[in-house]
Amino acid sequence: MNILNSLNKLQELASKNPALKQKLIETENKKEPMEEFCKIATDNNCPINIGELLALNETMWNNMLKSSNGGATFPMEEWSDAYEQFISSLKF
Repeated sequence: MNILNSLNKLQELASKNPALKQKLIETENKKEPMEEFCKIATDNNCPINIGELLALNETMWNNMLKSSNGGATFPMEEWSDAYEQFISSLKF
């Protein structure tokens, strides 16, 4: 299973299980939020490791920069990552 499939499956599980949803949201307050998030995901048969999550972030931003009229000439001032986007989606 690739990371996108794992994230989609985890999103579906969390939408049906309020306890899991809350547990995932609470990872924001942990010392190592992404590590805890990956552990919870893997424990729920949605295998994700930190390396994959960071690589997804890198790919996402590289593609975004390449897609803007030949590439951006300046770095983005602010951006969120896949973990932050996932947690934000659980809150709505």
